[in-house]
Amino acid sequence: MALVNEHFLKLPGNYLFADVARKVNAFKSAHKNVNVISLGTGDVTQPLAPAVVEALHKAADEMGRAETFRGYGPEQGYQFLREAIIKNDYLPRGIHLDINEVFINDGAKSDTGNIQELIRWDNSIGVTDPIYPVYLDSNSMIGRSGVKDSHDRWSNVVYFPCTAENNFIPEIPNRRVDVVYLCYPNNPTGTVISKEELRKWINYALHNDALIFYDAAYEAYIQDPDIPHSIYEIRGARKCAIEFRSYSKTAGFTGVRCGYTIVPEEVSAATLEGKRIELNPLWLRRQCTKFNGTSYLSQRAAEAIYTPEGKKQVRKTIAYYMQNAELMLKRVRTLGYEVYGGANAPYVWMKTPHGMPSWRFFEEMLNRAHVVCTPGAGFGPSGEGYARFTAFGTHEQTEEALKRIERWF
Repeated sequence: MALVNEHFLKLPGNYLFADVARKVNAFKSAHKNVNVISLGTGDVTQPLAPAVVEALHKAADEMGRAETFRGYGPEQGYQFLREAIIKNDYLPRGIHLDINEVFINDGAKSDTGNIQELIRWDNSIGVTDPIYPVYLDSNSMIGRSGVKDSHDRWSNVVYFPCTAENNFIPEIPNRRVDVVYLCYPNNPTGTVISKEELRKWINYALHNDALIFYDAAYEAYIQDPDIPHSIYEIRGARKCAIEFRSYSKTAGFTGVRCGYTIVPEEVSAATLEGKRIELNPLWLRRQCTKFNGTSYLSQRAAEAIYTPEGKKQVRKTIAYYMQNAELMLKRVRTLGYEVYGGANAPYVWMKTPHGMPSWRFFEEMLNRAHVVCTPGAGFGPSGEGYARFTAFGTHEQTEEALKRIERWF
């Protein structure tokens, strides 16, 4: 008989955001006349940049003519987009990449979840806590995370708590961890990491022969010029780090689906016999087997982001969302509550009042203010007692939601 992968049975019943959506939909069904405003799931609301729309139309027209039609594209992505990425995202920061180190995908979520296939099931992993759930869930599906205990912690995972008490700076572990997940600007806390702190992690990885999976999906929102946008700004990172980027929040591609991963040719892992194996050709082999490439239309749309018009239009949209973040920080602090993030990221991380459990806070806010947040406990044990708000609403939605929250508080 066919046997199920029982590691799936160890996962929570629902993915965090699916659970939030289920509870919100149940509330809406019971209160059909209530207008619910979501500051929860991090989907965008502003339309695609005009340069992107124009590129999509042009690409669609090409696909409608025999002489310019394209079928399967290269699994690693078209050269035009990979070259644009190197020229615009890395060279201005003094980072030199080979085109074969750039892999186009259908959004960072896919690759951050799939990259763990390159390492053995019994590698130890470490994560900042709270953390984006995909990292842990994808490792759990292969059995690497172990089992959850009564405190909602995976038995085979090393947690690096990031809370107000340590200024959201993860502490370097005093033991060896094979693979470390870092996400900066951080989802969910909205906080960032300095070059000095990031350098500590690079040194740790090099000293312990560890890998770093670095999620930089929100780097476009960084306002502080001293904060690194890429882990490769730190010397030595090419030997130990793989970086993930996304156009979803940068340019509103949540419905278009496109992003990319950088796998340097120097980064490697060992066999049990100690032989070094470069991960770049392994990832290419994996992609050629399991991925048929991102659509031509999506890649032409992404290329348009790097035109002078596209850059200007994308920056305008990012500024729009950051105005929401600034407004949320100011108004909630005025009410006397502790809030963090929001200065270099589109997320605001709030301490729940009077130590209220985060799911209870979510339900109270939904029922009394008709506003949706994301409960911090869904991001890990250290997320308990916090709630995440996103800046991806419209100005009008954000203003109305804040008025409701003020009345409720």
